[in-house]
Amino acid sequence: MKRIITILLMILCYSPLISTGQTLDNYLQTAAENNPDLKASYVEFEAALQRVNQVNALADPRLSFGYFISPIETRVGPQRAKVSLSQVFPWFGTLKAKENRANYIAEAKYQAFINDRNKLFFEVNKAYYPLYEVNQHLLLLAENLDILKTYKRLATSSFENNRGSMADVIRVDIMIENAETELMILNDQIVPLQVRFKQLLNRSDSLPLAIAETTIALTVIEKGYRRDSLLVGNPMIESLELQQKAMQESELLARKNALPQFGVGLDYAFIGERSDISIPDNGKDAFMPMVSLSLPIFRKKYASAISEAQLGQRAIEYRKEAVQNELISNYEHAAFQLKKAEDLIGLYEAQIKKTEQLIQLLYSAYSNSAKDFEEVLRMQQQLLKYQMAKATAERNYQIALAEIEYLTHN
Repeated sequence: MKRIITILLMILCYSPLISTGQTLDNYLQTAAENNPDLKASYVEFEAALQRVNQVNALADPRLSFGYFISPIETRVGPQRAKVSLSQVFPWFGTLKAKENRANYIAEAKYQAFINDRNKLFFEVNKAYYPLYEVNQHLLLLAENLDILKTYKRLATSSFENNRGSMADVIRVDIMIENAETELMILNDQIVPLQVRFKQLLNRSDSLPLAIAETTIALTVIEKGYRRDSLLVGNPMIESLELQQKAMQESELLARKNALPQFGVGLDYAFIGERSDISIPDNGKDAFMPMVSLSLPIFRKKYASAISEAQLGQRAIEYRKEAVQNELISNYEHAAFQLKKAEDLIGLYEAQIKKTEQLIQLLYSAYSNSAKDFEEVLRMQQQLLKYQMAKATAERNYQIALAEIEYLTHN
């Protein structure tokens, strides 16, 4: 149980593959240091460690004192008071079983803490990338708005020179209004996303968040990435296995409790002197060692405790199987989402490149002949859709990758 000193170092050393730079790394570190749920998980682990020191100690010795209001006469004098000191010892191996159980429970709490840490980092990533997506959409909409305003100036100039129609100017105006409204809605959408993100960091300040403005470079992931690490060393499975070992120690402890307990003690009696006669050992205090043995004859409670521990082991085994099935299912779903997002990103990149080429051709044609302006606008909007869809696919890619990292990290 010498892990307390290294835990904070392990928190700070966690460096997931999906980190996109120093900014996100800083947010992960802030979350690890400030998130109240993670702090609570760590304190629960510390509390479980304190339990170890409690269970491996003997019961407190018992000291009693008695005073005879009416002294009891003995051969060597009246017995006036008595002091008793006793100590009970459990059956051999009982304290060790208690200590082992407490250690396993503390280790299980530690693994739960590690899983909570990994899950928190996944949640931070899952909250960060929607902000990245909205930020990318804002940049794309602002760029698109500038282009539309350029188109409006061109359409207005063509109309004034009798080379274009007023309809072209109105079409651009409609699209500009739409773009401005979308920008306003996206700005409003940032607020709840920022609140969620800051809650994970346990930040309530009004300082703006630093979100990547440039496109995040995708990490090339091979098929079956970290699949062999899914069920090996997983903190959730490790925690359940340690709980199962604790239950095994509980069964052993129940069997030990069904055996006798030993007690040793000492009685010391204070004897007064007799004044009516002179005899050997007159007034000599009495000293009496004692040995005691408990008799666990009511067996039903012990059998019930053993059965409870055995059933607890079976329940944990079923729960471990359920967790393994869920891990496999979640991994396959995340792997599918990762591949899907990767394919879509490739598609959108190709479509963006072709659409940009087409827009250049259409724009040149309109500049020369003032024709097909409606097609220029339509393709410009199509380009914006591809660009925004690519940003959404990048968000989905990074979240799926973060989930795989969470599921396979130990």
